[in-house]
Amino acid sequence: MKTSIATVCIAGDLREKLAAIAAAGFDGIEIFEQDFITFDASPREVGAMVRDHGLEISLFQPFRDFEGLPVPDRGRAFERMERKFDLMQELGTDLVLVCSSVHSKALGGIDRMSQDFAELGERAATRNLRVGYEALAWGRHVWDHRDAWEVVRRANHPNIGLVVDSFHTLGRKLDPNSIRAIPGDKIFFVQLADAPMIEMDLLYWSRHRRNMPGQGDLDVTGFMRAVAATGYAGPISLEVFNDQFRGGSPKAIARDGHRSLIYLMDQVRRAEPELHVDLPDIPPRVTSEGVAFVEFAASEAEAEGLRKLLGSLGFRRAGKHISKQVEVWQQGAIRIVLNTDQDGFAHTAHIAHGLNICDVGVLVDSAEDTVSRARALGATPFSQSVGPGEMQIPAIRGVGSGLLHFIDRSSDLGKVWEIEFEPAEGGATHEAGLTRIDHIGQTMNYEEMLTWSLFYLSLFETNKQATVDVVDPGGLVRSQAIESPDAALRVTLNGAETHRTFAGRFIADSFGSSVQHVAFATDDIFVCVAKMRECGFEPLPMPENYYDDLTARLSLSPDFTDRLKADHILYDEDASGSFFQVYTRSVGDGIYLEICQRKDGYTGYGAANAPFRIAAQRRLSRPSGMPRV
Repeated sequence: MKTSIATVCIAGDLREKLAAIAAAGFDGIEIFEQDFITFDASPREVGAMVRDHGLEISLFQPFRDFEGLPVPDRGRAFERMERKFDLMQELGTDLVLVCSSVHSKALGGIDRMSQDFAELGERAATRNLRVGYEALAWGRHVWDHRDAWEVVRRANHPNIGLVVDSFHTLGRKLDPNSIRAIPGDKIFFVQLADAPMIEMDLLYWSRHRRNMPGQGDLDVTGFMRAVAATGYAGPISLEVFNDQFRGGSPKAIARDGHRSLIYLMDQVRRAEPELHVDLPDIPPRVTSEGVAFVEFAASEAEAEGLRKLLGSLGFRRAGKHISKQVEVWQQGAIRIVLNTDQDGFAHTAHIAHGLNICDVGVLVDSAEDTVSRARALGATPFSQSVGPGEMQIPAIRGVGSGLLHFIDRSSDLGKVWEIEFEPAEGGATHEAGLTRIDHIGQTMNYEEMLTWSLFYLSLFETNKQATVDVVDPGGLVRSQAIESPDAALRVTLNGAETHRTFAGRFIADSFGSSVQHVAFATDDIFVCVAKMRECGFEPLPMPENYYDDLTARLSLSPDFTDRLKADHILYDEDASGSFFQVYTRSVGDGIYLEICQRKDGYTGYGAANAPFRIAAQRRLSRPSGMPRV
């Protein structure tokens, strides 16, 4: 399978784009005409530069407003195309894309347009060049790939073929299965893009809101299954117009693009196994049983504060590492690792970020298969030297340069707590009723959200929920939950648009640290809080105004609201059930813990309560600009 990407997809000048595209592992590029025109080098020099990066020019595009024109405009269109043919030969590419015309003088008519392409095919054949015709979703006379195919079919020339584009088909809500009837050798090129499902002008939607396959709501997998069923064996390419990408990191966007194509074609192969997909075998998306541990990197002084906090939540110190300054605190199925060692990754993370959650362990079916799939998707593997008696636990780099370690029950990895840790005592004498990690919240700059959403969706057997806007007094935070089908693994991605928000300040103060929030589940939050209070727990205080509004908004009884208010518990309801939350006060640069209870199938995360939680956190936080002591 050859992969390609249009140079318009990413930021930078042509040289920067080529470096990023090559580094991401693509085989070729669609060279967008504007990128070539604005670059100060001859066509031959540009072609040589592309090949020096180990890439090929899969397509030159776009040529606009060719077919169906009256005389003398028709003649001028052929003259323009001859000049582009000259350029293509100097660049070293044999395929040009012609978009369906939007010209005000275009006359339309299938026969008239097919005759134009038949003549163009003759001219292209003399130079050993090919022409691909694409139906723009907003074309004047042709906006459906079926009509474009009829033009190509009637042109009946070996040098004239069809270009199909997932956005133009799916954005028009056309059935992609009609592509299955087209001969694969007459499809010259395939362009792919996803998009959020938004009702807006097609042209504006296309030019500003496309994204990588898997990042939006269109059925790109169904589209590509139809294409693969034709026997098409050419490149699959990305053509993504996105304002966010144009201002983003070329390397990061290119990596996302390549990952999206591997993920897409793996999904195509699994959805329709009889199709031939030229892709190396990789393990399927990973089934997870949830978060196995979270690890804090801390100084000894910071660790002492964390020990007090964990003790107040009912955790006990269950183990001490056999050779390092590392402890594990446990309650129910929850393990919290405190790492104060002066060597290794956690120490480096502490130097960079201060007190932070540097590592998340995920319980999976097979740690080996998880890392194999992650590597195939372009993730960065991680390892460090281990001492006597220690285990090498498979890991990759995650959000904010943190780590994801993978533990399974099918190997000795599941015995790491017995192998690497000695029993220890300390903390609470009685558990408070915390059972498991309900979810973790990872904070990032807003422009990173699509990257990490694709990361989790492509690696794990998960689905994404709709993005929720959280109003912070300092600005807007976008939040999206990624969940496994059984909700064993839940991750919320929180994108800060400004550093004035509580989430944005966490990013700035911790220099890009990632996990800001860990939520613990309990079966009875009132009993749990009572037990934690006995251990010295101090909840994040909520104002009476919140409870007055809650009573009126949800028609709650005063007795029930008084019970919530007494323990500073927040409450929410959805169509299925109810949700209870109570928060710790923040530690470090804004890390906080949550205790929550879900009842009767509640599926959300208490988004309605987020503004009030944020306001309470801001009241207790260090004033902006005040240094830490």
